[in-house]
Amino acid sequence: MKPIVLIPSDVKMIGLHPYHVVGEKYINAASHGTGAMPLLLPALGEGMDMPSLASLMDLDQILDLVSGIMLTGSVSNVDPIRYGEDRPEGMEMDLQRDDSVFPLLERALDRRMPVLAVCRGIQELNVALGGTLHRRIHEVPGYNDHREPEGVPREEMYGPAHDVEILPGGRLETIFTKRKFRVNSLHGQGIKQVGPRARTEAIAPDGVIEAISCDSHFVVGVQWHPEWEALTNPESRELFAAFGDAMREYAGHT
Repeated sequence: MKPIVLIPSDVKMIGLHPYHVVGEKYINAASHGTGAMPLLLPALGEGMDMPSLASLMDLDQILDLVSGIMLTGSVSNVDPIRYGEDRPEGMEMDLQRDDSVFPLLERALDRRMPVLAVCRGIQELNVALGGTLHRRIHEVPGYNDHREPEGVPREEMYGPAHDVEILPGGRLETIFTKRKFRVNSLHGQGIKQVGPRARTEAIAPDGVIEAISCDSHFVVGVQWHPEWEALTNPESRELFAAFGDAMREYAGHT
């Protein structure tokens, strides 16, 4: 039986109506890259004039059904209030996703459930583990602009942008064959201080933290987008295969 991987949704306005959505590339990567069955979770959180997900649903009942969680990237950002800073004017946020993901992630970590977090997901993960974020990393002296290029084809937008170096002694050293490889870059926020329950796994040439993990079990966050070319890029294949193996191991012990 395939393990089930839970993917929390974003809330996006399409026309005049809010929709709960997950990008197709994440669904395909979660399915074909890990060998799991994706299950999409609506973001029933703050901002809907309704009870939050934590009070509306039994999160433990949901987690009983799955063997892992995949946190996706998004155009929205984690609410800075969650890591002790003010909201900049004009920052795009998704409070409903925040209000859904953070209680869910807390319970999943307590269960030692495998987690793979991508782009916005690594930022959620780091904040959940007690860390902080740069709200606009391109404004930090010494850091490059890690946002996607504008007005270019999608293939170029998601193309290799810079190297990442895998640090020795961590979980990613056991996953990736190479210790340095090229990744894409499409993020405006980035990790400022790594949470005390996390460790730095990879860095960009300018020092930006590109990956984190937990020592306790398979909890990995990456700032790049491995779901792009999930089946053809060697490092993406290695990462999703390792996540799939972790979910199958978890399912075999629960």
